[in-house]
Amino acid sequence: MKNPLSLALSVLLTAAAPAIAAESTADVLIRHATVVDVEHGTTRADQTVVIRGDDIVAVGDDQTLARQWRAAKTIDAKNRYLIPGLWDMHVHFGGGPALIEENKALLPLYVAHGITTVRDASGDLAEQVLSWRGQIASGQLFGPQLFTSGAKIEGIAPVWKGTIEAGDKAGVDAALDREQRDQVDFVKITDSTLTPDLFLYAVSQAKQRGLRTSGHIPMALTVGQAVDAGISSIEHLDYAYKAGVKDEATIAADFAAGRIDRAEANRRLHAGFDRDTAMAAYRRFAELGVAVTPTLDGGRIIDFLDVEPHDNDAYLAYIGPGLRKTYDWRVERAAKATPEQIQARHARYAQVAAVLPMLQEAGVRIMAGTDAGFLNSYNYPGIGLHNELTLYVREGLTPPQALIAATRAGPAWFGKLDRYGAVETGKAADLVLLERNPLQDIGATRAINTVILRGQVYDRAALDALLESTREKVAAWNQEALAK
Repeated sequence: MKNPLSLALSVLLTAAAPAIAAESTADVLIRHATVVDVEHGTTRADQTVVIRGDDIVAVGDDQTLARQWRAAKTIDAKNRYLIPGLWDMHVHFGGGPALIEENKALLPLYVAHGITTVRDASGDLAEQVLSWRGQIASGQLFGPQLFTSGAKIEGIAPVWKGTIEAGDKAGVDAALDREQRDQVDFVKITDSTLTPDLFLYAVSQAKQRGLRTSGHIPMALTVGQAVDAGISSIEHLDYAYKAGVKDEATIAADFAAGRIDRAEANRRLHAGFDRDTAMAAYRRFAELGVAVTPTLDGGRIIDFLDVEPHDNDAYLAYIGPGLRKTYDWRVERAAKATPEQIQARHARYAQVAAVLPMLQEAGVRIMAGTDAGFLNSYNYPGIGLHNELTLYVREGLTPPQALIAATRAGPAWFGKLDRYGAVETGKAADLVLLERNPLQDIGATRAINTVILRGQVYDRAALDALLESTREKVAAWNQEALAK
């Protein structure tokens, strides 16, 4: 017969047993992984990652954790390299209501290429994209996590469609009211017809409301004026280059006064870059936390169409006919260039690309983004991010620096590093398993074995099925277009 003490202990252990079992049960175990510590540029071999729901609940030595946990699904990583999910911080959806389905078909392409989060930088389908954001978050629509600016803020009768037009301060205030009602993740402000003073007003007022901002800076302003007003990210490397021009303020003033046209302003900007001026500006960016999204490959594609044509790219099989049609205007414009203009395009690309390692040296947060989507010719959703990262290394970043730009810079900009950007306990189960080490070769980000998105596992066969599904949809749309 048990004494009272042993009986009490037995009852206590029996009551605790379900809790202990629950603590040791997971949904997914990834065993024998080489975990890449992106922040520090190191690796840890033979690790087990424990996933429950869409959370990482444990990471550690395989032998230890494998004894402590069981799961419905176990993946033997076989020493492959596990990184946080990739983020594309500049994409677009658009082309009008007729292209909604073609745009929606792009979402799986991101996941199939290891991209678990995208930042939509505004197109002309703002309401649709806002709806997709909620549907993805609730599990009703398959795709990467989606952050969006909603409709961009512009002046009256701008070039861009689907914008919120503002012709005075009251109009800007009303536009920001709408952005807040739409619960946008940041505000995009561009310069087609928005006056320079209203641009600065919009940036400063958005900052006062606690909204992050990005945009295209008017030629009549210096980049420093936008930075001082509180802009959060600078889109496209050209603007970072402009900030390094010694006479930028004089050029901006002359353009604003009508003394020079845009072509002359660009000529003077191209001739006036000064390293000391640039580094001072870039250190200011870093001090204020202003990020730069280079979108380097988008410009390069057009600049080098004369020697690198893309009209027979195999990836066009994933791009609907309506979206492909939006490529035409840039392609046709580029084709009209004279030999001298083509040579100038090549030289201009080299000038701008040389800024990238200077930003890194100054401590600026570089966010990997592609500009992929409608209008931007042959700049492909999904594979485009890997092309972008290849250029970062070609132009002077190290593979670890490029990897940070695609995994940690985006979460940092959104204030979400507590949730993303590392393979750690408490982080989101958005992960990519690679065949090779991306710290040694950034091209390894293309060699994807498995993607884990919100805790759901997609092996190579499942990823290929996503690609095939989009390809089949595009083939059907092509047939319909031919039949018309």
